[in-house]
Amino acid sequence: QGVELPEVPEDGKLLGHAHGVAVLLVRHGGEVFAVAASCTHYGGPLADGIVTAGEVRCPWHHACFNARTGEAVRPPALNPLARWAVEHRGSRIFVGQPLSPPQPRSSRSAVESVVIVGAGAAGNAAAEALRREGYSGPVTMIGAERDVPVDRPNLSKDYLAGTASEDWVPLRGAEFYSAQQIELLLGTPVAAIDPRGKRIRLSDGTSRSYGALLLATGADPVKLTVPGGDGPLVHYLRSLADSRAIIASAKGASCAVVVGASFIGLEVAAALRTRGLEVRVVAPDARPLERVMGAELGDFVRALHEEHGVVFHLGHTLKSIGERSAILDDGAPLPADLIVVGIGVRPAVALAEQAGLRLDRGVLVDEYLETSAPGVYAAGDIARWPDPHTGKPVRVEHWVVAEQQGQTAARNILGAREPFRAVPFFWSQHYDVPINYVGHAEGWDRLEVAGSIPQRSCLVAYRVAGRISAVASIYRDQESLRAEALLERGDQVGLESLLASVRA
Repeated sequence: QGVELPEVPEDGKLLGHAHGVAVLLVRHGGEVFAVAASCTHYGGPLADGIVTAGEVRCPWHHACFNARTGEAVRPPALNPLARWAVEHRGSRIFVGQPLSPPQPRSSRSAVESVVIVGAGAAGNAAAEALRREGYSGPVTMIGAERDVPVDRPNLSKDYLAGTASEDWVPLRGAEFYSAQQIELLLGTPVAAIDPRGKRIRLSDGTSRSYGALLLATGADPVKLTVPGGDGPLVHYLRSLADSRAIIASAKGASCAVVVGASFIGLEVAAALRTRGLEVRVVAPDARPLERVMGAELGDFVRALHEEHGVVFHLGHTLKSIGERSAILDDGAPLPADLIVVGIGVRPAVALAEQAGLRLDRGVLVDEYLETSAPGVYAAGDIARWPDPHTGKPVRVEHWVVAEQQGQTAARNILGAREPFRAVPFFWSQHYDVPINYVGHAEGWDRLEVAGSIPQRSCLVAYRVAGRISAVASIYRDQESLRAEALLERGDQVGLESLLASVRA
C-alpha cells in the first residue's frame, strides 16, 4: 500500500510488511532504504534497535548493518540483510523488487598470501573480511581444534542448556570455506613461527610460507592444581568438544559443582540448572562478578541464580576432588557427578614468545593491530592494543571484540591503515535475563545506577575521574545501543543526558 514519506523520520525507521515478509524502512540523508527487519545473527528485531549515521544497530547483540547496502559492517552478524528497491510515487513510497546482495570490493593488495593461526572468532572474521574486501590471494586458516569455527558464546548458553541444537553452533559449514577458497587446516597446531623467514612450522613437521600472518590463538583455561584436579569428573569449557563432553556427563547426573563465579561459570550453572541438575558454585569471592560489574549487579546475579535453585559457597576454594565429591578448603564435601571449572583464562602467547614478539600480559600491537614484527598482526584474546578511549594499553576477552579486531586486522593486512577504535561490547545470559555491557572499565571511582536493578530495568554507569567509561544494562536495549554510540564519539554530555532520561 505504501506510506507517506513523513511517516519515516530522518535517521529513523518504520516497520511494516511487503511481499509477505517483515521489512524495515530506514531514512538517512533524505533517502529511504528497505531492508529485512530481523538481524542475521540471532534474529533480533531491528525495529527495536537504533539508526545512527545510516546504520541500523541490533538491540540484542549490537550487530550493525549499512542501511543502503545491507552489509553487516559490525559483528556478531556476518551475513548481510536482504534489501529491496524503494519507489517514490507522488508523496508515497513503496517497497519494490528485491536487490542483489552487496558484492565484494576490489583489492589490489600486493600481499602474496595470508596465514591465520587460530580458527576462533578473530581468525574466522579475518578470513571472511579478506574475501569481502576483494582479496583473491591464498588464505589459510589453521586451528588446533578439529571443528569448523563455532559460535563460542553458544557453548555456555543455549547449546549447553539443551535449548538449541548443534546446528546453531558452527559459524559456517565446511562448504562455505570451500566456496570462498579459504583453506582450513583443522586439528593441526602450529609448532613455531619464523617472522624473518616468513614461515610457520606445523606440528606434523611440514611448513608454510606467508606474505602476512595473523595470530589469533585466543586463550587457554586456567587449570586446577588441587589433588584430583585432573580426574575424570573435571571439565573445562572452551571448545565445542568441551561442551559436548559436559553435556554427555550431565546426562544421568544429578548434581554438579561449578568452580568459579565468572561469567562462564555462572552461565554453565544456569545451563545445568535448565537441564535439571542440582548446582553448587564455589568461589573465593564475596559476591559473583563484583570485580567486573560491582556489588549491586553482583548481588542481583547471585539472587537470580538462587531463585533458580543454585547454591553458592562463596569465600571458599577447593582443597581436593574425590571420587564423587569436591572437598572445600574447610573440609566440607560437596556431592558431584561432574565438576566444571571456570576460574579464568590466560592468553595463548607461547608462539608469539618463541618468535620474539613484544609481550605484556598478551601480545603488544599498535593501533593497526600490527605486532613488533612487520607483517605479523594479532587479534582477539591475545592482543593488547592502545585503547583510544582511555589512552592505556588494554586486552579484552570478549567475542565481539575479537571479531571486530579480526576484521580490522584483515583490512590493515590489505593496506587500509585503519586504527582499531571500537568500543568493547559483551553480553551475558542468565536464564531469561540478559546483561549487556559497553565500554571498558578495569576499575572505577564511582558506580551509578539509573533505574532499578531489582526490577530488571536499569543502566549502571562506571565512572573514572568523573567520566563515564562503561555502561551495563538490563532490559534497556535501546539505551545500551545509544550508550555505545555516545562512547564511540566521546560524548560525555550525551551520556549524562541518557542516564537522566532513565532516571526520569
